[in-house]
Amino acid sequence: MKRKTVTPGDVKDRSLAPEGKLRIEWASREMPVLQLLRERFGKARPLEGARISACLHITTETANLALTLKAGGADLALCASNPLSTQDDAAAALLDYGIPVYAIKGEDGDTYYSHIRSALAHKPQITIDDGADLVTALHKTKGAINANVIGGMEETTTGIIRLRSMARDGKLKYPIIAVNDAETKHFFDNRYGTGQSTIDGITRSTNILWAGKKVVVCGYGWCGRGIAMRARGMGAQVIVTEVSPVRALEAVMDGYQVMPLLKAARIGDVFITITGGLSIIDRPQLQVMKDGAILANSGHFNVEISIPALANLSVKKRAIRPYVEEYTLKNGRRLYLLADGRLINLAAAEGHPASVMDMSFANQALCAAYMFNLKKRMPAAVYPVPAQIDQEVGRLKLRSMGISIDKLSRQQGQYLQSWEMGT
Repeated sequence: MKRKTVTPGDVKDRSLAPEGKLRIEWASREMPVLQLLRERFGKARPLEGARISACLHITTETANLALTLKAGGADLALCASNPLSTQDDAAAALLDYGIPVYAIKGEDGDTYYSHIRSALAHKPQITIDDGADLVTALHKTKGAINANVIGGMEETTTGIIRLRSMARDGKLKYPIIAVNDAETKHFFDNRYGTGQSTIDGITRSTNILWAGKKVVVCGYGWCGRGIAMRARGMGAQVIVTEVSPVRALEAVMDGYQVMPLLKAARIGDVFITITGGLSIIDRPQLQVMKDGAILANSGHFNVEISIPALANLSVKKRAIRPYVEEYTLKNGRRLYLLADGRLINLAAAEGHPASVMDMSFANQALCAAYMFNLKKRMPAAVYPVPAQIDQEVGRLKLRSMGISIDKLSRQQGQYLQSWEMGT
């Protein structure tokens, strides 16, 4: 009797697959662009034979991307891009769909990196990353990058910063498309997705009333804009801290209070870091925070709130609710750290709504097909999403919403491209 082939992977519990499949189906309802691409890919098979390794948050939305890539002919393996972001039922469901997955919610650091190595054992031609951990691990693996590696995509601001640093230092060995910088990604995913899901994660873990709270948003990039907007919509008094004078000025003109973080630390009730930087909230800020202050992070890594400084200032720590740890300081004040300083929107909630991930993942799918089918390989560098792909995602999203827009006439188009403008 022929032995049945078992799809490799490492998930928490395969019995969760039926529940995961239902949730993947539910998310798909809000992802019409990816549905359209899945139908198109199923017919055209633009990724036939492509080996793809993806290091992403293993959620129901990511599952829909994976199924789209598979429909296009890709042979792919997935691992988690954050130890707390995996939805175990979605991971189990993907194994049932025949896609190798290496991800367990709450995995320790050693397991996290072993899962990345497992995904790289797939010998990818294309990488899809969320934070650049997969790319950096691939670069550190001797002999892993060869002529078979075509390129990759990066989903996050943090990852793009790392990759551009690698390119600047001459360390980047293959081309990467900065999906994060697509207009149909950061204008919507970063602003509306991060804004809503961050507020959702903090609400689920604390059940606080936002109205009347002084909420300090550290960082006013696209994600910070979204969080500030949603917090104000819930009735909070929003304070923004920034190091960029232009972004600080924008926050002022958007109607927020702007001040140094050390000053805001004395009056804030809830602090949300979203900078991608290191030790944004550190010992000086922690020492002056009032009793009961809540600390949350929505940046990619758990380094924005200095946990060592918080531990050093404390005499006692206890888990008081799921994803809420109470630190009692030496002077008796209590500070509350959420989700161990990790991505609060994915650790304590479900991440971005499927509707915005629809556009982000459509960019990923189209960029993967674009890169795989180029006749000439791109030199190692960080590239923008091709304008035609960005525009196509916008068109498909509008079409799925039943919205039509105008088109320029030939004469209008020629006028806008001419230097002889005027009356």
